[in-house]
Amino acid sequence: MLQILTLRDFVIVDQLELDFTSGFTVLTGETGAGKSILLDALGLVLGERADSSQVREGCQRAEISALFQIEAGQIDHFKKWLDEQGFPLEEEGHSLLLKRTVESNGRSRAFINGSVATLSQLREAGDQLVDIHGQHAHQLLLKGGAQRELLDRHANLMPLALEVAAAFKQLADSRRKLVQAENAGQDIERERERLEWQLEELTELSPQVGEWEHVQSEHSRLANGAKILTGCQEAIEALSEAENSAESTLSKASASIATLAEHDPLLKEMSEVLESALIQVGEAVHGLNRYLQKADLDPERLSQIEERMQALHSAARKYRVEAIALPALLLETDERLEALTASQNIEALRDKVMQEEVTYQKQAKLLTQKRSKAASELGAMVTTAMQSLSMVGGQLEIALNPLSEGGANGLEQIEFLVAGHAGSTPRPLAKVASGGELARISLAISVITSEASFTPTLIFDEVDAGIGGAVAETVGKLLRQLGQSHQILCVTHLPQVAAQGNHHLKVSKSQAGNTTLSQVSPLSRTERVEEIARMLGGATITDTTRRHARELLEQS
Repeated sequence: MLQILTLRDFVIVDQLELDFTSGFTVLTGETGAGKSILLDALGLVLGERADSSQVREGCQRAEISALFQIEAGQIDHFKKWLDEQGFPLEEEGHSLLLKRTVESNGRSRAFINGSVATLSQLREAGDQLVDIHGQHAHQLLLKGGAQRELLDRHANLMPLALEVAAAFKQLADSRRKLVQAENAGQDIERERERLEWQLEELTELSPQVGEWEHVQSEHSRLANGAKILTGCQEAIEALSEAENSAESTLSKASASIATLAEHDPLLKEMSEVLESALIQVGEAVHGLNRYLQKADLDPERLSQIEERMQALHSAARKYRVEAIALPALLLETDERLEALTASQNIEALRDKVMQEEVTYQKQAKLLTQKRSKAASELGAMVTTAMQSLSMVGGQLEIALNPLSEGGANGLEQIEFLVAGHAGSTPRPLAKVASGGELARISLAISVITSEASFTPTLIFDEVDAGIGGAVAETVGKLLRQLGQSHQILCVTHLPQVAAQGNHHLKVSKSQAGNTTLSQVSPLSRTERVEEIARMLGGATITDTTRRHARELLEQS
């Protein structure tokens, strides 16, 4: 669960550290005080997109960190996940620290337990720790895809749904290949013949990796054979055989300096240098002579190399590639011909489609069976909840409408049907429910599906909008009840909901010169009476509103 949320220079918060505990915590405050800022900060540290406007004006960087206590049932899972991702695990207390920084230029960085993380890793960790029900959640209920996902998540069917989607994609790919093979006809046959002829020609040419560079180098050597021989001979002449050769001159100089060095030790070093130079000249002459003895500058070999270069060059020009790329073209042609031949095996493709159809149908029917059971159970639970939310006699049915053909999402379309009162026929949610009814149904679904959630921390952001009176009190009791098994944080404007909280945080805003700052403070029993009285009566708090506030708190 969430233990500590720390903010620094975030929007209109300069510095804030909030301690959270288990149970049902409510956050209240006047409109514009900054309640949404806390949820925005939490969303940011859970991997949502960052924006430079989130940095407090005049500051260089905003920092948000959230410390979570890992629940006993999640410790092994998180140990494995952190190890796979390469993050350290805080053994003492089994805590997990998520952190996000946002620069004034919009750049942001993420950290998990002090190590740099990607946003996807931050989101993956956050999804296992916190589930946020936004104030516009009821609008998502009007979309069929959201209804299907809600049912699948509630019944823990997402892994099976993903398997069905993968099986359908594979089946669709195989069907497409089969249709292409059946429709290709003569075009594929002509392409196959062209590839066979190209492969035969390239195989006969047999270009080797690195061959083009090698023949170019050898051709350059052979083509300049006479120049190389003459140059080597002239070098030998100048170094050793001429009357005033370098070797002869160096020998005289070396002998002279060696004699003088006997009289002046300072010349000994120069004597050694000249002696070394004489040795190196001798080695160079020896090496050149050895090269001339072994030189293979056969004109016939030059003719063979030129013929090979011409063959490689002609093939490269014919196939519109560089000569150096011919070996790769040979391999590619062989692979393409093999793939084309395999794709033309229509009977094999048909067998593959049939097998994949059986696999898909088996998985999709299993998903349908599990969805049907989950739909009945969820519909009954939401119907029961509706009775206490001023929708007596109302009911929710979750219909599984068969599709003419299966798809990536299974063999049926999920549709939520609602009857607002006894005796009415359930009809699609979008056509029947009013705004208030939709909000209540959404809240009932959120609470019920959250009961089965493995996510330890649940956040409700003004999901009680559009309700009031006795219904609001019922909503508060539902959330308080949910707080017995989960950590619940709820932003609310309703005093009836706020009074049900185990803990109460008030968000307020103050002006210091030209700077506006937001603060959050936990409320004592007396302070809660004042805050709930404000929520009941507005700006003017009377003894009557205070008495009413006390009554609400005493009833919780």
